[in-house]
Parts: sequence; structure tokens; C-alpha cells
Amino acid sequence: MIFDELDLNPELLESIDYMGFRETTPIQEKAIPVILAGSDLIACAQTGTGKTAAFLLPIMNFICAKRPAHTHTLVLVPTRELAIQIDQQVQGLAYTLNITSLAVYGGGDGSGWDQERTALSKGADIIVATPGRLISHLNQGYVKFNKIEVLVLDEADRMLDIGFYDDIMRIISYLPKIRQTLMFSATMPPSIRSMSKHIMKNPVEIALERSKPAEGVIQTVYMLNDSQKLPLINSIIADHTEYRSILIFSSTKKKLSEIVRGLRSKDYHVEGISSDLEQKQREEMLARFKSRKTRVLVATDVLSRGIDIKDIDMVINFDAPSDPEDYVHRVGRTARAETTGAAVTLVNRMDTIKLQRIEKLIGYPVPRQPVPAFIAELHDKTPGKPAAMKSEKRGFKRRFNQKKRSKGFGGPRREA
Repeated sequence: MIFDELDLNPELLESIDYMGFRETTPIQEKAIPVILAGSDLIACAQTGTGKTAAFLLPIMNFICAKRPAHTHTLVLVPTRELAIQIDQQVQGLAYTLNITSLAVYGGGDGSGWDQERTALSKGADIIVATPGRLISHLNQGYVKFNKIEVLVLDEADRMLDIGFYDDIMRIISYLPKIRQTLMFSATMPPSIRSMSKHIMKNPVEIALERSKPAEGVIQTVYMLNDSQKLPLINSIIADHTEYRSILIFSSTKKKLSEIVRGLRSKDYHVEGISSDLEQKQREEMLARFKSRKTRVLVATDVLSRGIDIKDIDMVINFDAPSDPEDYVHRVGRTARAETTGAAVTLVNRMDTIKLQRIEKLIGYPVPRQPVPAFIAELHDKTPGKPAAMKSEKRGFKRRFNQKKRSKGFGGPRREA
């Protein structure tokens, strides 16, 4: 379906066209008419499917028609990164529509508090907020949400996983009981259904096909010991100079620091990003990574969902993620928009059960690759012939490139 077939404001359609969007994604095709009809909605859709535009476009259509003098929509999200991303998408789509929005999130230097207070007390068309920061404002007594018409819970499953249930319910107590409620979630655990019974009225349910990595992702698993992980990653990065943008996920902040130290190189720049950094530092770090000044970015799970970083060549899971959905979201950082990319997951003996859950979710086994002998020899501290090690290393690179060609991807990256 093309956007022109939807019952949207002509000015909004012009903005969509200006942004370069022509055809709807499946979630947009199914969700937009439901939202335009005023129904509550529970939509199960993963990151990268166009779900943000699926709720923003009909909401912006409402605002264009009504031009309310109060805050029309509240969007609750689990992370500041997702809040910023959604706010930026509103601004991009609303460039000619005079629709106002503001992202409300913590973790900065405090300079945005007054701007947030003004928007929350005097009104902005769309407020995108993390629960904790929003409650800090609600506690001050000046927030005016008594005329909110639409509530959106984006990545609802992640918010409940983090422990935001009580905060969400408290925020909802400030909203009108008569409103439209939209819930978007990558998964549909019992907690989501339980919450929906308390905050929604006869919601329409939309569930897309189960989560799977994009076709263009070349997935590989290495079964190895923890002490072999850093040598293997260093080898992969050194062998694949064509990959200029590499994202590595770590399960903990402590491991993140160890990985960054273990990957320091005079040939390329490595940085580590986590929730310990100030917001300004994180934004600057992401900007360097997006512009490819930083070749390797090591991140905790804060980046596994909700961050729009395009053209990542390779994703490496230093640890197998506990949540199978997180695997899909992580490897979904590469091979976006029909490009190709590589995803490598390092699995130790303790994490084999996690790998089994991942493969059950995606519906097929992820190809295993043997750890190169020169890595095993280094780990075992067994004397070996340098020439043999170099030969094995060349063979490792050759097998990796042969795997790419067998998938139909002749170059390091190309349009599908």
C-alpha cells in the first residue's frame, strides 16, 4: 500500500513524500487505519518495522485537524535514546506542519529541566518521556495532562522488564479516563495482557510475523572460552578492514571496560558507551560513531533497542543475550534497509541454553564457525609454528569470505 491510499491530511502526505517514504510497512498498513478510527490498539512489532511512524502519522493527522491548545499526546518510552529518536522523527515529519514536540528524559546536565517544565505546564502537541523523569515533574504539581487525548506505550515489554509498571500506572492516574491508548511491544508476555485490561477498552490486536533477523544478515556463532573472546574479536576486526562500522554488545558495564581496553588499537578508534555517561557525552559518542570517526563502539544493552544507527557493517555479541528478542534487536542494527551485514555471537558453555532459546525464536540454527587454531593455540599457551598460525589465519578469513559469497553477497556491502 502507498501512503496516498490512507486517509491522511494532504500536508502530512507532502511531508511523508518529502522524507522519501512511498510505501507503508506491514505494521503501518495495519495500524494506521485502526488508530485513525479511534480504537485502542495492541501491536506486536519489533524494532526496524516502521512502528514509530505507524503511531506518529495518525496522531499528527489528528493534530493537523484539531489544532488543540493543549498537550494532545503522551508517548512513554523505556530509554532516553528512544525518546530522542521519536522526538527527532516528529520534528522531521512536522517540518512544515507547525506541530510541537519535546523529549523529556533524565541523565543530562539539568539544563533542559526549565524547557521541559514550560512544555509540560503550558502544553506541547506531543510529549515523549521516560517514566522516571516525567514523575519528577508530576511531583512538582505543574504538569497539565487533564486533556491528553492519546497515550502511547512504546516498547511496553521493555518498560515492564525494567520495572516501570508502578510508574506507568501512576502516570496514567493523571490522564483522562476517556482517551485512546496505543501499546506497541516486541513481545506479548502475560504482563502486557494484564496491564491492557486495566488501561484499555476493547483494544484491536495486531501481531506481525515472529521476530527474525533480516535476510541480509550473515549470522555466525563461535563456541569458545571467555579467554578466547578478545583475541578472536581483534582478529576478526583486523581481517575485515572493509567493515568501517562495528558495534559490540556487552552484557555488563564491567565487561564493557575490559573489552574497550582489550581492543585499543593505533589503527582505529574504539569507544565504550553505557548509562554511566552523561547524556551529552553519549550523544557526542554516537555522533562520532555515525560519522565513522569511531570504527568500533562497545555498548551495553542500552543500545540494543530504540537507536537509529544506519549502515553498521558488523554486530558482535560478546555474550549471548538472555532475552532471545534482544538477539534479534541487536543483529537488527546491521543489514538495515535491504543492505547486507554480519552478526557474530560468542557463546561459552554456560550460555548454550541462551543460544537454544534464540534459535527456537528465529526458527533455525545459527551456523557455527570453528575457533581458528591460532586463537586456540594462544589461549592454551602451546608453542606453535608462526607460519602455521599465519596459514590458519588466512584460512579463517577465506572461509568467512566464502560464506558471504555463498549467501549471494559479493562485496562487503551493497544494495540487495
